[in-house]
Amino acid sequence: MTLNAETSARVTLETGAGVATLTLNSPATRNALSLAMIEAIWGELDAIAGRDDVRAVVLQAEGPAFCAGHDLKELTAHRNDPDRGRAFFDETMRACSALMQKIVMLPQPVIAAVDEIATAAGCQLVASCDLAVAGPRARFCTPGVDIGLFCSTPAVAVSRSVAPKHAMEMLLTGVPIGAEEALRIGLVNRISADGARSGALALARLIAGKSPQAIRFGKKAFYEQREIPLAEAYELASAVMVDNMLAEDAKEGVAAFLEKRSPTWTEE
Repeated sequence: MTLNAETSARVTLETGAGVATLTLNSPATRNALSLAMIEAIWGELDAIAGRDDVRAVVLQAEGPAFCAGHDLKELTAHRNDPDRGRAFFDETMRACSALMQKIVMLPQPVIAAVDEIATAAGCQLVASCDLAVAGPRARFCTPGVDIGLFCSTPAVAVSRSVAPKHAMEMLLTGVPIGAEEALRIGLVNRISADGARSGALALARLIAGKSPQAIRFGKKAFYEQREIPLAEAYELASAVMVDNMLAEDAKEGVAAFLEKRSPTWTEE
């Protein structure tokens, strides 16, 4: 497989065979979501969104943590600002929230590959991805209550991934859960005995082999219909199905099925 690699100080992007692998690459900070890290991830996702050759994304990390959440040292340093840090705190929370929404709105599916701990906004990052694969040693927690800071923004993503009572237990206790418990409550899709990276890449390659048009139609509609009443959801989904049926991939896919052959998908 031929890879095209692009690197920055905080993230590494590799692409090949329809899959982009985005690696958080700041082990010294446990991949904390500083403003610079948020901006680096945002920039790579922005580039990925417009690439027809990328059909799925794996989000992984180097070092002892998948992501340690917000950079508490960076936040604390701004307590000496004239406004006690309010403007910087607001900028950080808005930037982080926008990043999570960008993952949801990205045309391509994003798969988190978590081999170590994902804590606070790091757990939010996992929950914001479309799919998640855990390694046997992976752990997840929202421990803001331990430092007097309830994980309210992580709660948005976590409560949309797991049942409310499971989410509240994580948020109220801050106790880490292991991979098996994360799988049981639906925070991750599967556990890969060979490690999250291997499992996530296999899943990404499987998805990359499907119709890119169908995936883009489907991901967008999935999140839109989830936030509206049932009748409106069916109206929206029906309209999307019609548009999807008129797309080239659906024409080709149905024909291939009827003719008992493999389909040839479009490149966009």
